[in-house]
Amino acid sequence: MTFKKNSIPNTNIQVSELGLGSASIGNLYQQISDEEAYNTISLSLQYGMNLIDTAPYYGMGLSERRIGDGTRIIPSSDYVLSTKVGRLLIPSDKVSNIDNYCNPMPFEPKFDYSYDGIMRSFEDSIQRLGHSKIDILYIHDIDKTTHGENYEYHFRMAMNSGYKALDELRSAGLIQAIGLGVNDYHVCEEAMKHGDFNCFLLAGRYTLLEQGALQTFLPKCESKNISVILGGPYNSGILATGVKDSGRALHYNYKQPPKSIVEKVIELEKICDYFSIPLAAAALQFPLAHPSIVSVVVGLNSVSQVESTIANYQTIIPKEFWQALKDNSLILENSPTPD
Repeated sequence: MTFKKNSIPNTNIQVSELGLGSASIGNLYQQISDEEAYNTISLSLQYGMNLIDTAPYYGMGLSERRIGDGTRIIPSSDYVLSTKVGRLLIPSDKVSNIDNYCNPMPFEPKFDYSYDGIMRSFEDSIQRLGHSKIDILYIHDIDKTTHGENYEYHFRMAMNSGYKALDELRSAGLIQAIGLGVNDYHVCEEAMKHGDFNCFLLAGRYTLLEQGALQTFLPKCESKNISVILGGPYNSGILATGVKDSGRALHYNYKQPPKSIVEKVIELEKICDYFSIPLAAAALQFPLAHPSIVSVVVGLNSVSQVESTIANYQTIIPKEFWQALKDNSLILENSPTPD
């Protein structure tokens, strides 16, 4: 199929409205085989999802290796590849499961947002991917939730030192675009004051469950001509699975969901049932209505997940459905909704 493609300002990059997020390719929550990973990558590209996002952190290098192996025979002009910097992978023989990654590669992550750290991370990613180019490079997880009391130190290091490395790589043509890959839009707003960024990868903060980014972040992106790639449209899974299956493990923002979130999903499911619309279809299509969001990146790890995602993307959703969500105060009244 042919996806609509959107441009990232001041670059030659055009990204499809749906992209492949590859944390799951790195065994997030469950282990998959190399064959499953390669089949997922191949089918995503065949369907026209030309944006592939990965990171050293995903499976401690496993995702990058699989993405590289799964795309190596494909012309680089057929896809847009993004990865991240901010963590170096240190060899370790004591690694088991790390942060919900099953059977990761034998490395431990170490934060390093310095100029030298960013350069080394970029070079290491090039080696793991086995490619000569990366299109988009994001500073990864430079937020308060990740760093706690060390946030100010790491943020200053990233803006004052690491940013120089990113800007240098961009100026040299080794990457085309730079940005932040985070779960918190507030840190993106702060970063806008310190550098010239092309795009932000924001995970899970503009979904059917939360639209706080509408207040200041997305308007600032519009005014500064910065694109947003929206990751985690299902808020780590709960908007994909719903809550009806009591035997299913629920994930919201990588953790067990609080009662208030479960109750809101129940209300969303009621309206979806009334209109005979899959909850996952509504969750996938909702963010794409905002003019600053150029692509929605979905974490996939199987052929069946790719096929169901395409079906959800193609689901026709009437305007009355979106109005019902607003009438029931389930999304903000000023939320843009799909035609």
